[in-house]
Amino acid sequence: MNLKEGSLDQTFIALADPIRRAILARLNLGKARVTEIAEPFPISLNSVSKHIRLLERAALVKREKIGREHILSLNPSGLDEASAWIEETKSLWLARFDTLNALLLKRKRGEL
Repeated sequence: MNLKEGSLDQTFIALADPIRRAILARLNLGKARVTEIAEPFPISLNSVSKHIRLLERAALVKREKIGREHILSLNPSGLDEASAWIEETKSLWLARFDTLNALLLKRKRGEL
């Protein structure tokens, strides 16, 4: 597995969990302290921190330390690779469906 594949895997792993997606949705509104992020979740601060670390490994979240405070922000460019992969795969499948559709139309018209 090359580095690019690994980072794509990390992104999809990070996005697979509803808590991590909720964290990203909150950060989409703006920067927040870790304790603010953890507040609405019915899990421990330690568990939320583990989710945040996974988001950081996937380059979806940035952490800034100001004194004792840890401020998180969304890193939207972390989704670029996943978005490109999805679009590339979608284009491939749409082309295949177009080809299949053309073949089915020819068959229906008796041209095959």
